[in-house]
Amino acid sequence: MPDTTTLTVQDALLTLQKFWTDRGCMIVQPFNTEVGAGTMNPATILRVLGPEPWRVAYVEPSVRPDDSRYGENPNRLQTHTQFQVILKPDPGNPQELYLESLEALGIDIRAHDIRFVEDNWAQPAIGAWGLGWEVWLDGMEITQFTYFQQVGGQNLDPVSVELTYGIERIMMALQGVTHFKDMEYAPGISYGEAFGQSEYEMSRYYLDDADIQTNRDLFERYTAEAQRLIDARLPVPAHTYVLKSSHAFNVLDSRGAISTTERAKAFGTMRRLAREVSRLWVERREELGYPLLGADLPPMDGRAVMPPSRGVESPEESYAAELASLAPDVTRRLALEIGVEELPPHVVPEAIEQVRRGLTEKLGATRLPHGSVVVHGTPRRIVALVDEVGAHEPDAETLRKGPKVVAAFGPDGAPTKAAEGFARGQRVDVSELVRAEFDGVEHVAVRVQETGRGVLEVMGSIIADVVSGLRADKNMRWCDPELAYSRPIRWIVALWGDTVVPVSVSGLRSGRTTYGERTEAGPLIEVENADVLLPKLAERDFLVDPAERRESVVAQAHSLAASVGGVIDIEGEAALVDEITNLVEAPHGILGSFEERYLELPEQILTTVMRKHQRYLPVRSAEGALMPYFVTMANGDCDDDLVRAGNENVLRARYEDAAFFYGADLKVPLADLRTGIAKLTFEERVGSMADRADRIRDVAAALAEHVSLDASEGETLSRASELAKFDLASQMVVELSSLAGYMAREYALKAGETPEVAAALYEMEQPRTAGGALPESRPGALLALADRFDLLMAMFALGAKPTGSSDPFALRRAALGVIGILRSQPTLSTISVEQGLRAAADQLRQQGLDVSTESIADALEFVTGRFGQQLREEGVPSTLAGAVQPLAGSPGKAEAVLRDIETVRGRDGFPRLVEATQRITRIVPQGSPAAYDTALLQEDAERALHEKVVALPDLAAGTLPQWADAATGTVPTLERFFDEVLVMAEDPALRAARLGLLQTVVERAPRGIDWRSLHSALAD
Repeated sequence: MPDTTTLTVQDALLTLQKFWTDRGCMIVQPFNTEVGAGTMNPATILRVLGPEPWRVAYVEPSVRPDDSRYGENPNRLQTHTQFQVILKPDPGNPQELYLESLEALGIDIRAHDIRFVEDNWAQPAIGAWGLGWEVWLDGMEITQFTYFQQVGGQNLDPVSVELTYGIERIMMALQGVTHFKDMEYAPGISYGEAFGQSEYEMSRYYLDDADIQTNRDLFERYTAEAQRLIDARLPVPAHTYVLKSSHAFNVLDSRGAISTTERAKAFGTMRRLAREVSRLWVERREELGYPLLGADLPPMDGRAVMPPSRGVESPEESYAAELASLAPDVTRRLALEIGVEELPPHVVPEAIEQVRRGLTEKLGATRLPHGSVVVHGTPRRIVALVDEVGAHEPDAETLRKGPKVVAAFGPDGAPTKAAEGFARGQRVDVSELVRAEFDGVEHVAVRVQETGRGVLEVMGSIIADVVSGLRADKNMRWCDPELAYSRPIRWIVALWGDTVVPVSVSGLRSGRTTYGERTEAGPLIEVENADVLLPKLAERDFLVDPAERRESVVAQAHSLAASVGGVIDIEGEAALVDEITNLVEAPHGILGSFEERYLELPEQILTTVMRKHQRYLPVRSAEGALMPYFVTMANGDCDDDLVRAGNENVLRARYEDAAFFYGADLKVPLADLRTGIAKLTFEERVGSMADRADRIRDVAAALAEHVSLDASEGETLSRASELAKFDLASQMVVELSSLAGYMAREYALKAGETPEVAAALYEMEQPRTAGGALPESRPGALLALADRFDLLMAMFALGAKPTGSSDPFALRRAALGVIGILRSQPTLSTISVEQGLRAAADQLRQQGLDVSTESIADALEFVTGRFGQQLREEGVPSTLAGAVQPLAGSPGKAEAVLRDIETVRGRDGFPRLVEATQRITRIVPQGSPAAYDTALLQEDAERALHEKVVALPDLAAGTLPQWADAATGTVPTLERFFDEVLVMAEDPALRAARLGLLQTVVERAPRGIDWRSLHSALAD
């Protein structure tokens, strides 16, 4: 039992209620039906709609059947406790308020490592999405923090902020326990004593005992009732039945009874109902006159800092007087800081480039003198420095374009009404018009004297445009009505020397106050002038230069690993290092450890958890073996021991979870796991995952007929085919789907399968990403091809081909995988894309699916279309890619031709041979026969060419080097023929003979080459 002096779970709930009621929130009660999250309570999901303000806080027991673990997992529960807060509208400082609430719970926010890590929330079943973060406390996710953007398909205005506290996780950290059962829920009562029985029994129900048909019936009845209530214009009870249908769906999902298509169909139904409920709710509130619009909400009192968004106000006349007093040649440094809430790591370099490009281009379009533009950035700020920025633009004379000269003057030279009108509009006499050329056309124009603008006017406009123009791949809105970006922009520092550049962007105004770490006692920092911005930030250990920050991450990681005799594979972990670099402003490395017994787990499990879930850098020995250590990068100074312990606890829980799954899986025979995938529905019209695995087996066998496998390879393919996809039924892969293939290899070896069979099962999932590793063995390659051919053909037969950016079945990746695999092994060149698709179509037809010839043709066109894309991504010149495009349906052969081109392109005479061959393809009409009447050939040049052609071997199925060897000697004779013989003779018979003679040359050349493109490639 924990120390009774610690904060209990119920104390924490009461503390949060008091904290948020003191800040103007009302308390409501949990909803009276199952919800998957506090979001689904009408106090959130309906109240965020419409214009009415709304501040609410409440406890919500949240039910997630898929998280059932019989009460054995230390962190995972099927019913967990959330504390939900909605702030509508965004108060402008929700992160600061949230951190203050953690302090109210007794969390020392200066000692702990608290980070906001990108999380883009979406709930397709209700047509809702938002952007925000997971909040991490020493590596453990404790809160979901979201700016709602859309609910029920409706854009939200105003935007609401949602805070969803994970109470169990927070309290485990506070009470220092490693299992939820050990928490003190109330004085003298543990969490396990209070809720352990229900956790076990509901897990049993969700995972083992829930009747599938009953829940299918419930889903249908609940959705029908929801629609009836919508028709009756009763949004609240309709929403209740949408929630009930969602829970029935989740139960079915936990039982593995939902196929991909059923999921899409169910989501479509629930999304439609949610949209209708949302629309109806807003209509009903409008009919009621939006009662809360007139509510007098109390102020959100507290100690939370407000970001310096209001800047400073200075009279324009004071700026004008200051500038007027400066000498014309005065220059000063300009400093700009755009302050944001934590950007996603991938957005940071994009933001830096956007600001650099924007400042450079916009300054270049002015006459303002300036020096170099340097831009750096962190997750919370983009900082730009421009040296030697002048005080004024010089005055200039410009020409303002008028009508064309031909329209401005008549035949007698007198000005027309067009000229007179232009002059009148410019307030000049028509005699003052001049002639000037614009884009090669002569116009009349008027000389205009432009007075140079001051630096504050110029830079104020430029900075406003740059800030308002920032965009990312996913953009959101917040309390600032005219701005949209990846995360809220909260402040602007803009200084020319020691003068504030006045910038106004929507509700933001520039100033001289920057914002340090939120957890500091005094986070707002005055910046006296542009030269001290970077030093002021450096004083707080903020490394705004990403390159410098990355160097610090690498150096600290190396040093910490070396302290235990280890190393960090920086090259192998380059992507993770880049991500970590843009997760923190002030990297502070901490070395953590885990028990050596976990090293008995497969390495891929351990490193996947470290990289994907925790962003830890694995520590290895000099020989590359994994060591029981990791490096994490905190953001700034903290209590190293406290943060280390927290991260170690998180990793221990994840590894315990993995060890449990791994141990349980090893107890199940491979045959039983293979049988188990019959419970996993791949797609209802094409059967279960077991049906798909059977098809893969048979397609692989059909493809093997085109390849000469030896006896050992044949046995490997046969056995691996019998086990295909078995690991999808394992608990480990259900938990971490990215381990599919890795676990197949591991479990196969543990079960006594040969290394070759295990390797084939692993390679079946390759390539995992675009440009990823490809299968090395032929059995593995055949399985991987069969897998992708089946997926492609099934989806095209069902009409589920990709459209635009939508590709839910990752068919583009599958097609690129087919191309890559066929190109990777020369012995697979005998397999064509069409052969693979037809083999897959045959198996689908045997299972009763109608596969049309049109769908095969569409799939073939889709896959071959990816061939050129893959070559372009590899940097192959377009002309060279075009040369082998006719072989796109046989990527292995195309790859061989590409290799042959590189072999022979430098040979003497080869370019001339290609030039002559492509010349023939230009002259001879397509479809001309390769036959001719030799008796009609009378001229010396054509008789000479005939003799060469007779001696030319038929290399249609040969290679370019063979063609070069055999045909190069023919080139002079061909060139003489072109010079001396009129191919398109008037006599039809003679013309046909000459065309047939030339076509015979092409017919004997290697097939599948676009000679015109090859000629262009050689000329490049």
